[in-house]
Amino acid sequence: MILNRIVYRIGLAILISVAGVSGAWAADDARGQQLYNLCAQCHGTNGGGNEVYLAPAIAGMDQWYIESQLKMFRSGARGTHPEDVGGMRMHPMSRWLKKDEDITAVASYVSSMPGARPTPTVAGGNLDAGKTYYQTCAACHGPEGQGDEAKNAPALAHASDWYLVSALEKYKAGIRGGNPANSNAVLMRGMSNILPNQQAIVDVVTYIDTLNN
Repeated sequence: MILNRIVYRIGLAILISVAGVSGAWAADDARGQQLYNLCAQCHGTNGGGNEVYLAPAIAGMDQWYIESQLKMFRSGARGTHPEDVGGMRMHPMSRWLKKDEDITAVASYVSSMPGARPTPTVAGGNLDAGKTYYQTCAACHGPEGQGDEAKNAPALAHASDWYLVSALEKYKAGIRGGNPANSNAVLMRGMSNILPNQQAIVDVVTYIDTLNN
């Protein structure tokens, strides 16, 4: 009888604990969705992005990367160069996320959204040349563009191709990667030099587009 009571109490404690955790998860998800309403004005309710607003597809992106970039925007380590129009929009928007918990909540919500499959818009690329260029990128971003958190390399598959072209152009021009507080961007600024010209940028992005399948 005593043993049964002990087992019952342990079981009850586990149920209460699980219920509490589930409730916390639900609350975090609701908070993330609420915060995302502001992001949706540019990135869309489905996170599919909108080139007109310079807002890339973000649905299904890795949570760790979303969190890191929001913190970079909020601190000013990213999005403060006067020629980075899209970044300068994100800098003040990110400051609405006052607490790290807010960043975590919205990043968790965005990462839980069904992955975006943006329609390709970049034309004129050479697929074979792009594949050759991408071999260097694959060392960090992965052969399938899946990304690697250990190397702080985001996934490239399912990214907006127009955004990838824009990002590479900014790295090559020094518009991104000039702030030492953003070490990943500094690294990418150097890596972008493997692409000798605009055609090479279009070529590699054309190949990355094939990783969306």
